[in-house]
Amino acid sequence: MLKLSKKADYGLIALKHLALHDGEGTASASDIAEIYGISAPLMAKVLQRLARKGLLRARHGSTGGYELARKPSQITALEAISAIDGPVVITSCETQHGVCDHSERCTVREPLRKVNDGILQVLSAVTITSLAEGSDAAGLVELRG
Repeated sequence: MLKLSKKADYGLIALKHLALHDGEGTASASDIAEIYGISAPLMAKVLQRLARKGLLRARHGSTGGYELARKPSQITALEAISAIDGPVVITSCETQHGVCDHSERCTVREPLRKVNDGILQVLSAVTITSLAEGSDAAGLVELRG
């Protein structure tokens, strides 16, 4: 089953929240966690990871917290998910160790590669702005027979 991790979900929730409140200052991990009913320590880990990957800026001090590092229109869902979960793949045809033992005889490798590429294309087209505005991302998917 293709499914985002809870951490990736929470990362997208946090990015959307920060986009909706862009220009209003920073938000702390505990503030965001409380609003959405998420564990504060888990939200802190997610925000730290997004900051390490350059999607957020962390401000320290009494007025500290997190803010978007770029405009929300310049941050994609794919970037956010990859920052949290690593590369988005639906098969294990190719790994950091090379290709699988069955790759030469595999009959579904190429069709599944196309599916994976389509998923990456859709996630690259969905920006945090479109999530914040409630844009219909389903319109980005085109099924061809």
